[in-house]
Amino acid sequence: MAGRQARAVPCKDCRAIMKVLLLKDAKEDDCGQDPYIRELGLYGLEATLIPVLSFEFLSLPSFSEKLSHPEGYGGLIFTSPRAVEAVELCLEKDNKTEVWKHSLREKWNAKSVYVVGNATASLVNKIGLDTEGANSGNAEKLAEYICSRESPALPLLFPCGTVKGEILPKMLKDRGIPMESITVYQKIPHPGIQVNLNSYYSKQGVPASITFFSPSGLMYSLKHIQELSGDSIDRIKAPSEINHH
Repeated sequence: MAGRQARAVPCKDCRAIMKVLLLKDAKEDDCGQDPYIRELGLYGLEATLIPVLSFEFLSLPSFSEKLSHPEGYGGLIFTSPRAVEAVELCLEKDNKTEVWKHSLREKWNAKSVYVVGNATASLVNKIGLDTEGANSGNAEKLAEYICSRESPALPLLFPCGTVKGEILPKMLKDRGIPMESITVYQKIPHPGIQVNLNSYYSKQGVPASITFFSPSGLMYSLKHIQELSGDSIDRIKAPSEINHH
């Protein structure tokens, strides 16, 4: 399979359906469909999703130990869904799910849990934590929000990826707010990139448009796309929606 595909709704003003390739994981909304596929379909576009990124988790034993000692921290900061997934993995691997439910969760909830974005906030809520700052929109706005509420005391625990923005750490440091970051995941190429792209091109041909969603996704997939597209590469439109987290 070359990814999740949906037939577009026929458009009266369209003579032919335009094929769009989205290099991202499928994410179902309340309607049970990826919002990109649904919205593009409304405009008569046939979109296919192919995941290009996978994630490898790091330092989970160390992170698990830190999660077991909320008394040593002033709170938590989450800026990506993967960091929340790292918490879940720690609880599962170390059989701490019950301890989390009966004591650790309450202890962390007595502190501030800061997040960026509603998607990340929703995942944090699912593990039983209350959140603040979800509507900040980006790391800089979240840092401003944290600075308006925190005073120098215990450090905030910040699980993050190997590639993280420096704005939030720098702003907190400049304001004298201690923070302890721990790298818990890194991006790696999805193992099925080449097979899925080969399958897509053999069945669908060269797409009219390709959308990249991250610098890493572009780096991992561009060579394959160039080889498969050949001389047609110049007529492919390539908008991008870059998310560094």
